[in-house]
Amino acid sequence: MDKNKDIILVTGATGNQGGAIAHQLLSKGYRVRAMTRNPKSAAAKALSVYGAEVVKGDFDDPQSLERALEGMWGAYSVQNTWTLGVTTEEEYGKRFAEIARRMGIEHFVYSSVGSAHRNTGIPHFDNKWRIEETIRSLGFPSYTILRPAWFMENFDSPWFKPGLMEEGKLKVALKPDTVLQMNAVEDIGKFGLLAFANHEELNGAAIDFAGDQRTMLETAEILSRAMGREIRFERTPIEEARKRSKDFATMLEWFDNVGYNADVEALERQYHINFIKLPDWAKNVDWLWQKAA
Repeated sequence: MDKNKDIILVTGATGNQGGAIAHQLLSKGYRVRAMTRNPKSAAAKALSVYGAEVVKGDFDDPQSLERALEGMWGAYSVQNTWTLGVTTEEEYGKRFAEIARRMGIEHFVYSSVGSAHRNTGIPHFDNKWRIEETIRSLGFPSYTILRPAWFMENFDSPWFKPGLMEEGKLKVALKPDTVLQMNAVEDIGKFGLLAFANHEELNGAAIDFAGDQRTMLETAEILSRAMGREIRFERTPIEEARKRSKDFATMLEWFDNVGYNADVEALERQYHINFIKLPDWAKNVDWLWQKAA
């Protein structure tokens, strides 16, 4: 790869994962084309200021994907189950990979999920495995699969933040002693950079990774210190989670019974990445939040 002329297309560039990848690449002098459905958004404009070429693209519009991929050396692919649904995510992930191969992408990086290969029975894990299998079958000159664990940013999302802010409770349908492996999104960006910078070495690799591992009791204590108020863990009934999402509930049950199996210390040694730990992530979050009117 020639950093002076080769360009990497990053999908989902205004989202958490894609944004982290784009910023890591740009910070190291790589040329980035950032794909987004809304090039006029504040996040897209910020990427442009930072040095990215921002283009409009939509997974539901194959022609827009072809335009975005035209002339690219590499491509990063990520889709979001929670906005798309399992079936559509799989359709989009396969479609993008197939178009990328046809457009001559030299190195393809796909963001899957930790333990996708372990036959978990979790719908949004298993569909990513099927996308992985499609990528492997396409014959890319080189490719890398990234498999991150749970996102620390989930605790700062509408799924959990209202309970934290309004009730002082971390409400999760997990056993108190279940150890949950997790990542800061920033570290996913670091692995994305690694996948492109070391594409020859990591050709064909599928990397399961996590930067920290905590029980929900430990997590509640960490959040208490970061937020300056007492946060108590409350194990909610799995039936409540199932009412919101059967897929999400199945994942939580799997966390209790099996769980991710990344070796955090070995990953740090092998890839020379200093993972962000949950206390450091939590203390840098703006926990101010007001209930929507």
